[in-house]
Amino acid sequence: MNEFNDKTAEISKSIKCQDCGANLNFEPGTIFLACEYCGAKNEIEKVKVNIEEIDYVKFLSETSGENTKQEVSTVKCDNCGASTTLRPNVAADSCPYCGSPLVIKNGTTSSIIKPKYLLPFHITRKLANEKFIEWIDSLWFAPNELKMYAQNNTEKLKGVYLPYWTYDSNTNSDYTGARGIHYYVTVSYTAMVNGKPTVRTRQERRTRWTAVSGNVNNIFNDILVCASNSLPRPIVKELEPWDLKALFAYDDKFLSGFVAESYQVSLKDGFLEAKVIMDEVIKTAVRRNIGGDEQRIYNINSRYKDITFKHILLPLWISAYLYNQKTFRFMINARTGEVKGERPYSTIKIALFILSIIGVIVSFIFLFSRN
Repeated sequence: MNEFNDKTAEISKSIKCQDCGANLNFEPGTIFLACEYCGAKNEIEKVKVNIEEIDYVKFLSETSGENTKQEVSTVKCDNCGASTTLRPNVAADSCPYCGSPLVIKNGTTSSIIKPKYLLPFHITRKLANEKFIEWIDSLWFAPNELKMYAQNNTEKLKGVYLPYWTYDSNTNSDYTGARGIHYYVTVSYTAMVNGKPTVRTRQERRTRWTAVSGNVNNIFNDILVCASNSLPRPIVKELEPWDLKALFAYDDKFLSGFVAESYQVSLKDGFLEAKVIMDEVIKTAVRRNIGGDEQRIYNINSRYKDITFKHILLPLWISAYLYNQKTFRFMINARTGEVKGERPYSTIKIALFILSIIGVIVSFIFLFSRN
């Protein structure tokens, strides 16, 4: 048996209930593995976490790095493309992102950078579903089928650990630009007063520009980049912030009963996304450094130093809903309960609302015409 199979067998054994032999699942909001059949609980050993960052440049230059990698078995969804890490001994499953059946026989084994830290689930499925229903109730023109779906399909909320990269970096940026200072001048103009042209004056603002150059330094810590392409990025971004100061050391036991997605955004591509985030902060620092009333930036040349990274997993409750042949996905931050998602609209409700508005307008016109 190879190392990967040895590890899989070890994990499988560690999540078995010692009393009845059933699988143990991680219980959100605790540090226990719980048996849903006999109620037994096994505490997960709490390891003191000293967050360690990995040197980005050194890591990429090394050819081995076996101590930072792991073998995982994954299956790719034919519908949405998500790559989901398989649990030991799973024979059938469905994609947590779109609900499509997963063909387990098409699974593959690959070597990836293993996660070093994670945030365990804190919000239970029951509470997540309550938050989900509250969110749906707050939506205007939501289809009735959507509300029924949320109320009757609690088990369709799937717990998923989403892969992320975090990056640290110090930056040194040279820039050229221009500083704009406002000043005012008196301008004469002709206006017609009592049918006669009259000369008047007014104050108009002008801007005096001066060429400038300079240098700014920035320190970036934990720039967060989602390493998944399975969910809409803008919605995933809205689930932030995450309490990264509460990270736990990675332990397979926290994944028991949940699904983990393997990263689809590479370490290098993730840093390119991080640079885009950092560049916006650098531009703000440059504008502040230029000063004045307005600023123009002509060029910024940034150098990134002392770059470090870590690979982490963050928990989401996810549900997918099919409406009018289109899949809508909903996400819940399993730490804070924040709900975000795509939402369908009921054309019938919108049409009835428009008709009611038209009815009100017609009624007012009728009443005023009689008067």
